[in-house]
Amino acid sequence: MPKIKSNSGAKKRFTLTGTGKIKRKHAFKSHILTKKTTKQKRNLTYSGLVNPSDEARVKLMLVK
Repeated sequence: MPKIKSNSGAKKRFTLTGTGKIKRKHAFKSHILTKKTTKQKRNLTYSGLVNPSDEARVKLMLVK
């Protein structure tokens, strides 16, 4: 069997925490920020966690 390649896009977007959860950044924070409220932009700044239902799929993409 050949080795499984990890997904390059996923490598750039997700990081594993020490407890095995997957950290992610929020979308909609890169451009067209003038029409978004300050509160919305502030809340998008902080990182979040991947939903448990999607964790298995993301971990497969991060396989080394």
